[in-house]
Amino acid sequence: MAKIYQIGSGMVGSTMALDLSKKHEVHLGDINPHQTKDILKKNKSIKLYEVDASNYKSIADFIQPADIVLLAIPGHLGFNALKTIIECGKDVVDISFSSEDFLSLDYLAKRNKSTVIVDAGVAPGIPNYLLGYYDSKIEIDSFSYYVGGLPKLPKKPFNYKAPFSPIDVIEEYTRPARMMIDGSGIVKSALSDIEIISFKEVGNLEAFNTDGLRSILSTMKHIPNMKEKTIRYPGHASLMKKYRDEGAFSSKRIKKTSNELFNAWKLEENEEEFTIMKIIMTNKHQKVEYVLYDEYDKVLSQTSMSRTTGYTATASINLILNKLFTDKGVYPPELVGKVDNCTKYVLNYLENRKVSLHKNYINV
Repeated sequence: MAKIYQIGSGMVGSTMALDLSKKHEVHLGDINPHQTKDILKKNKSIKLYEVDASNYKSIADFIQPADIVLLAIPGHLGFNALKTIIECGKDVVDISFSSEDFLSLDYLAKRNKSTVIVDAGVAPGIPNYLLGYYDSKIEIDSFSYYVGGLPKLPKKPFNYKAPFSPIDVIEEYTRPARMMIDGSGIVKSALSDIEIISFKEVGNLEAFNTDGLRSILSTMKHIPNMKEKTIRYPGHASLMKKYRDEGAFSSKRIKKTSNELFNAWKLEENEEEFTIMKIIMTNKHQKVEYVLYDEYDKVLSQTSMSRTTGYTATASINLILNKLFTDKGVYPPELVGKVDNCTKYVLNYLENRKVSLHKNYINV
């Protein structure tokens, strides 16, 4: 039984803590731990602490006894918190999705003998693991993935609910989208190149450019064509473009806008939602496609986004604890996925928790 110290206890964080507490000793830290007390009704063994993720000493004191750390805080706090954890010499899995270059901490992790897996969520996360696995097996000419989390019953005007911090969603809508086209790095505006994609489970949805490739742009730069798009109900991207173009996401107004959208985008208790994702890898001879469709768990009262994101992260924790991945340094999932049995382990872990990916393999 390992001592797992987790920082962040939001919607995804609670799901992760409950999953890990089945086999491990979980210590859960948050700036407002009293808001998380309901988690103790589901597992009284979880221990709660007040931790300020923006404060070096608060983090360092909290994680001192840890065998491994799980970081699940808003992106704007993530990089410095991750650096602190590495400086303390701890192994860590991070799903904060900070905008900074986490690979710049690789030297620090190697020096402190820390195994660090970053971006270990649903996406980035699952597509990265799969890309790493297939890149070690076949030549890939094109890689793309489409992903979104949406309410089952959309309401105008947004037709959207945010399963995590609205400010992180806004970041997706403002950060320029980087991609690879015919071997060259290209940058386009977020929310651009809107296309309609049809899924048998939910019908037509729209997809638009966002900056979701992240580390893949450097770790997989030998692949000539790569892109990532976010999925929403039709019309959402145009509305968000209007917000952006009118300055609602500017530094002066972002706090006010975020607070307004927090109320409009907040998932109601027991509101049903789903996560949908398509991952496509091709070369001249073959096409490998994975599709994920996952719904709100009515039995456990857990959102799909918290399950798909959270269980990928807890699978990554167990990769390290079970010594399936032991390299020291900072590793995004696509590099972990190259290692024998790591991707298979993650997919089996998800499958055991009823998060299934369906594979189609087509000869071109």
